[in-house]
Order: sequence, then C-alpha cells, then structure tokens
Amino acid sequence: MEKNKSLKVLIVGAGMYVCGRGTTGYGTILPALFQAQKDGWELEVKVAATSAGSVKALRAKLAALRKIFGFGLDVECFPKGKSRDPQAYQQPLKDGWWPDCAIVSVPDHLHFAITANLLRRSIPCLVVKPLAPTLREAKELVKLQRAKNVYGAVEFHKRYDRSNLKLKEAIGSGKIGDPLYFIVEYSQRKNIPLGVFKSWATKSNIFQYLGVHYVDIIYFATRALPQRVMAVGQKNFLRAKGVDTYDSIQCLIEWKSSNGRRFTSAILVNWIDPEGTSAMSDQKIKVIGTKGRYEADQKKRGICLVTDAAGIEEPNPDFSAFYANGEGETTFRGYGVESILQFVSDVRGIIDGETSPEKLEGKRPTFSEALVSTAVVEAANQSLKRNGAWVNL
Repeated sequence: MEKNKSLKVLIVGAGMYVCGRGTTGYGTILPALFQAQKDGWELEVKVAATSAGSVKALRAKLAALRKIFGFGLDVECFPKGKSRDPQAYQQPLKDGWWPDCAIVSVPDHLHFAITANLLRRSIPCLVVKPLAPTLREAKELVKLQRAKNVYGAVEFHKRYDRSNLKLKEAIGSGKIGDPLYFIVEYSQRKNIPLGVFKSWATKSNIFQYLGVHYVDIIYFATRALPQRVMAVGQKNFLRAKGVDTYDSIQCLIEWKSSNGRRFTSAILVNWIDPEGTSAMSDQKIKVIGTKGRYEADQKKRGICLVTDAAGIEEPNPDFSAFYANGEGETTFRGYGVESILQFVSDVRGIIDGETSPEKLEGKRPTFSEALVSTAVVEAANQSLKRNGAWVNL
C-alpha cells in the first residue's frame, strides 16, 4: 500500500530562509516544499507574513519558483489586506483551515509566543534555530509539546550535512580518540545585520543566531553535556552603523562526555564579513583528539565560479541548490532541503501511526534535544553581560 503523501502546511514567516527575501535567491523552505510536490507529495500551503509588503515580495518569489520548477504549488498568503498584522498566522485557523503541521521561521524573540500558541492547538511544529533565547522558554515548549503529545523539532539542518555526519562517525568510532578541543570559525556578510535582519538584529546576536548551529553539532557528534560557558564580544563596526549588537563573539564551552572526560570548544563567530567574500557563510571546524584530528573547511566545497557580474563565488552545492537533470527538469536538493522534507515525512508518519513523537526522540533534533543548545545560548548571553565571566550550567 502506497504511503499517504498529502499534508497541509502552515509557514509562519516570509523572510530570507522561507523565500529568499532580501536576496537574489529563493530561500530554503518554500523551494523545499516545491521539491516535495515534485517528489509526489500533495501539499496545501499557507504562508503568514506580517505586512502587505512582505506578501507582495513573497508572491514575486512564488511566481519565479513556479517558472523554475515548471508547475505551481497551492499557496495562500496572509495577511490579505494592506494593514500590518503580526497575528496573521492565526487567520487561517479562524477561517476553519487546520494545518497538519507548522514551520516557524521568524526572528528569535518571537519563537516562543508563536510556537506555544500553535502547540496549544496541537499543531506539530518545526522551528528554525534557536528553539528559544532562554532555557525557561525552551522548557515550557517541551512541556507543552509533551502535554499535547505532538511532534516538535528544531531546523538544525547541519545534522544532515555529510561533512558533520563524517565527524560524528570519526568520534563515535573512536578513530580520533577522546576529543580534547574543537575550534569553530563561522561568519556571514555585513548585509545580514545591516540589511536582511536589520529590524531585529539588536534583539539577537551572532552567537545566538549562527553559533548555536555548532553547539548543536558538538552535542550531536559527542552526546557530551556542557558544563560551563564564557563569552566575550566586540561592538565596533555595527554600533557605528546604528545597529547596537556584537560584530563578533568568541565563546568557550567546557563539555563532559559520558565517560567523565572533558573537552573544550571555542566557537568564533562574526557577521561583518566583506560583501565581496566568496560565500554567504564562511565555516570551518577542527577537532583534536587523543588519537587524531578531524578538519573540515565547510565553505570550500570544491566549486569556484567566476563571473563579470558577481566576481568570485564558492557556492555550497551540499546545502540547498537547484540542479537540472538530463531531462531538463529542475530539482532542489541538499541537506537544508533534506531537513525540511524529513520533518514533513515524520509528521505524515505520525499521522499514519507509523511512528510517534516518542520514537523520534534521540533520532531527530527534537525540542528536548535543543535544550542543550538553548542552555549554552542563554549562558553565553549571561557571560557577555558579566564581562566574560564563567557561567556554570
């Protein structure tokens, strides 16, 4: 019997990660759902923005995606009128349309209120990272999710990156011995805080928004637990541009493995890379163990494109990219896409009784798994306020 592949999906948010707003691209979430339909899914999608301007930009991206894929996706946009409506995501529910799941892609400080509201209505949620800025909020979301017995996951797409899966294998197999220290360098271009996220950059920071990915990867690869955290940062460039947030943050985390042995990670992040850098994200990870080392340059994926229009580019074909097959058909693939499709498939599997939220614990980046990264984010924010003091977890 063929598996039911129909689903109603509510997307809350219409920004860069949903549809590529503010960029020349198309984001990840919407094109991933186009790909799901191409793969045989029957989807009904509603997207909630906050203003008519956002809806207009969203519709332009949708029109372009329909041309790229050669077919349409059933998408309805909210709000309908010309007024601003931060609660537009609730309108489809008021109209009697009930989603099978929701994907929440909004600024960090809005994660808790929106996700909690959806969970209270027993709607499974996929939330972009971080789950929440504070451990109290994250724990409350876990509590709500369990009380309603619905699925909750965080869109930690780096868990699907083959580079990080290879890291997990190298550590889990014992090839590099006991980890001693991790060094992570992760950065993005200036236009992220100055343009794309300018409206809320001061309510987050580069470690909370970006560094949290590698906190989760270290936990995912080692299953160690963080013991204490310290962080320092600099406010030079962005503050001078009228955006009062950190240019760069350096965070030190001490971890304890299940065997009682400890290791340290240094996560160095910034979002003031030059606009002319060859990739949106520059990312590297190095792990030193008692028997070896693991190093991955996760920006240099083996492709270099040089054009008159854009100069030198080093695209990441493994994250999310369009490809044309031998038939001339367009597909959208990568670990970012896989993260979205996995959630869609898991929700359908739960509805069909093939799995359950309990069975997915330990196998997916669930809400409870995200308590670790949220605890580190909160501790780092506390350390920043305390001039780099160690914060015990």
